[in-house]
Amino acid sequence: MSMVLGDALSLLLFRLHSGRLLGINLLKVNEIIPCPPLTKMPSRHPHVRGVATLRGAALTVIDLARAIGERGGGDSQDGCLIVTELSRSRQGLHVHSVERIVQCSTRDVRPPPAGAGGRAFITGVTQIDGTIVQILDIEKVLHEIAPAPVEEVAEQLLSPAERQLLQGRRVLVVDDSQVALQQTLITLRKLELDCQAVRSAAAALELLHASQRDGQPIEVLVSDIEMPEMDGYALVQQIRKDAVLGETYVLLHTSLDSTMNTEKARAVGANDVLTKFSSVDLSKALLRAFQRLDD
Repeated sequence: MSMVLGDALSLLLFRLHSGRLLGINLLKVNEIIPCPPLTKMPSRHPHVRGVATLRGAALTVIDLARAIGERGGGDSQDGCLIVTELSRSRQGLHVHSVERIVQCSTRDVRPPPAGAGGRAFITGVTQIDGTIVQILDIEKVLHEIAPAPVEEVAEQLLSPAERQLLQGRRVLVVDDSQVALQQTLITLRKLELDCQAVRSAAAALELLHASQRDGQPIEVLVSDIEMPEMDGYALVQQIRKDAVLGETYVLLHTSLDSTMNTEKARAVGANDVLTKFSSVDLSKALLRAFQRLDD
């Protein structure tokens, strides 16, 4: 059976020192390197092992096991670094070993089971060759260590007429990451938009239909791309095929900064695509959306 565009997911499988098997979206991985010598910073966060120098640039190295509530790898130089680049920042995740790259479908990824502990840092669960693989919520790990500053939506950024254009307009946000959802909602509320939020594409479709039935249709959907069960690309395709929702303005909001995402987003019918997280960029993208809707 052919997959829907955007339905395939490549995961890099790796193990922590405890033997726990995790996966990370390959698109978020920049490179994998042996653990280099680290400089200890006196005031570092307890989950940060130190700073490495990679091609002349400083790279913060995170003890991933400790960051998700497990026993860390100690100060040993064994293991390797998964260098990730997302949401406009680059960091190294210190892990015990990297295993292989596997392909799966986002439809085979289930939301994590309810519960506390290390599961809080898991964004989804899937089976690969009969083995359970937990998919790391890397955004949450990074937020716990260095919460992204929510920039002020500068008053001078939008003119009074532009602010008035946004006031009370209906927006729905869908993101499986609680952290990303909160960041987005803070910005939208400052812009005085009428916003609602859900954690899955299926819930977004349900709410889009309900708002149409109630005669209060959602005007703009702000959707994450990397979500379990149905990702942002597949969600846009569902909307465009729907006789009732087909014209909904969709802004895809992603932690992956690449031209490939922009091209793929356009190909499935998204109106706009934006890299997380900048309050200013998000404000401008919403202004563009409502200006186009009012033309």
